[in-house]
Amino acid sequence: MFIELGHFALTLAFAVSLVQMVIPLIGAHKGWSGWMAMAEPAAIAQFLLTGLSFAALTYAFVTSDFSLRIVTANSHTLKPMLYKVSGVWGNHEGSMLLWVLIVTLFGAMAALFGGGLPPSLRARVLAVQSAIGAAFFAFILFTSNPFERLAMPPFDGRDLNPLLQDPGLAFHPPFLYLGYVGLSICFSFAVAALIEGRVDAAWGRWVRPWTLAAWICLTIGIALGSWWAYYELGWGGFWFWDPVENASFMPWLIAAALLHSAIVVEKRESLKSWTILLAIVAFGFSLIGAFITRSGIITSVHAFATDPTRGVFLLLILGVFMGGALTLFAARANAMEAKGVFGLVSRESALVFNNILLAVSAFVVFIGTIWPLVAEMAFDRKLSVGAPFFNMAFTPFMVILGIILPLGAIMPWKRARLGRAVRYLLPAMILAVALGALTWAMQTGRSALGPVGIALGTWLVSGAAMDLWMRAGRGAAGAKLARIARLPRADWGKAVAHSGLGITMIGIAGMMAWQQEDIRVAQIGERFEVGEYGILLDKVERVEGPNYLSTTATVTVWQADEQVATMYPEKRVYPVAAMPTTEAALDNGVLRDVYIAIGDPQDGGGWAIRTYIKPFANWIWAGALIMALGGLLSLSDRRVRVAAGARKERAAAPMPAE
Repeated sequence: MFIELGHFALTLAFAVSLVQMVIPLIGAHKGWSGWMAMAEPAAIAQFLLTGLSFAALTYAFVTSDFSLRIVTANSHTLKPMLYKVSGVWGNHEGSMLLWVLIVTLFGAMAALFGGGLPPSLRARVLAVQSAIGAAFFAFILFTSNPFERLAMPPFDGRDLNPLLQDPGLAFHPPFLYLGYVGLSICFSFAVAALIEGRVDAAWGRWVRPWTLAAWICLTIGIALGSWWAYYELGWGGFWFWDPVENASFMPWLIAAALLHSAIVVEKRESLKSWTILLAIVAFGFSLIGAFITRSGIITSVHAFATDPTRGVFLLLILGVFMGGALTLFAARANAMEAKGVFGLVSRESALVFNNILLAVSAFVVFIGTIWPLVAEMAFDRKLSVGAPFFNMAFTPFMVILGIILPLGAIMPWKRARLGRAVRYLLPAMILAVALGALTWAMQTGRSALGPVGIALGTWLVSGAAMDLWMRAGRGAAGAKLARIARLPRADWGKAVAHSGLGITMIGIAGMMAWQQEDIRVAQIGERFEVGEYGILLDKVERVEGPNYLSTTATVTVWQADEQVATMYPEKRVYPVAAMPTTEAALDNGVLRDVYIAIGDPQDGGGWAIRTYIKPFANWIWAGALIMALGGLLSLSDRRVRVAAGARKERAAAPMPAE
């Protein structure tokens, strides 16, 4: 009965979304307050109904109700409870229900916390958000219904994909969806502003916290996915440049640009057209990601579905929303005049440069992702674009971004002097160059990647620290530290997020430049050397898990004559799914990871063992979490969170305008 109630709630939510899509728009156009006011209760009702539907599907998975086709295909009675729950979104139909739940969540939040918005703008925002929801409700109900019943339910299910039976994958999709589906509200704000014909500083204040919230969730989601790929897949990498990985990374880059661009709209009423375009494109990349993941048009290990019918439906949604928004943008762009005037050297100019670098880097990733499809359709050639292309084409933009970021953060608005900004950052520059030179002198190889990465990361972290130091004004060190502690949380958030980016850059450069790899057939009782570590394969045994059979090795790790770790790499087989997985063993450290994966037994005896020594590996994900923490600090600042803008931000520029 509860399952039928969930199906009915989903259908009713679709009907509510259609009403919310039309009535408030008419009310805003006619100036009818009653019609506009119905958007708020409709948005909340739509979320509650979708939440009830999602709860019913979750209940079906938890209770192993195999009368539902989706439960039979993605669950099993022996599966641990965590993976029964995560099985709800570990498939196409359930993940799309999570998608539309998040669309309605952001709509309900805009209704509850958008009291400072003009009634007509709020009505239009909620109507556009509901239109997005209506499109995906239709997609679910007509092509991907999660409540489809089986006429003859089996006694047990076929189990969830073993690769998804992992804590990292249990939490990765919800955060990822909160991020790039959350960008739908930024899209709704942009389209509503275009319909209303008004983009001003207040609009910049309203859209910034929503963008920040989506960017935080997207940062955490990408970090969790990268961490999972690192320890679960057994290949030792953190980023494969897979099309689906890129599908989440492109909205992250555009959202970062939108976040910085909205600041210029709020502070200086400039870059209005560009900011609106970024809001449209950010969500457009989210829709492209949904199309790539579910259409089967591009091969990916992460793909949820390969149904052409679903792909056509998603392509239609993409065309309607992006085509309509861009047409509206073209019609209204001339009306969005920039009011603020700024010099070539200023914080505004630095943010423009920041936006260009982020947008072009996202475009590079987009071209690399779709080029195999273009080559096959246009030239009838099968091509693959791998990591070498992305590393060569994408990295220079991030290096330039890292160089200018501390300079832009410390410059005043309107106009500045580059020489003065450089003088303020001279201690940070000296420290970065010194550490880079020290790294170059100490390393055994001649690759510049490691020293450049160390120098660039140090520059970002120390530059963020100097930004806080300069914002404290003049005076004794003790007094300045006290003032730093009292700085607004948005200032702290910016510094922490920029530092997190620097830490991630250090981790990526160190891991790629100095990792050591050893692949061999090891005999039980044999010790071999990898770098400064000795690896000893003690034993290999069969272990039975709750729903899998495991081949588990016991490996001891030595540094000189001291044992530093005992590790247990596994190779699991899930009998129901008949699929093996590799469970790498990790000995985590601040400055390095020891990473061991066991392979298959060999004909001549012994076991295939893959060993990596990975310097600074954990800095990659620590930096990402620090970036997200910086975003949370900024979001907790009332000046950012409250869109009404009742109080003015106190001037806290590090240098007076010239």
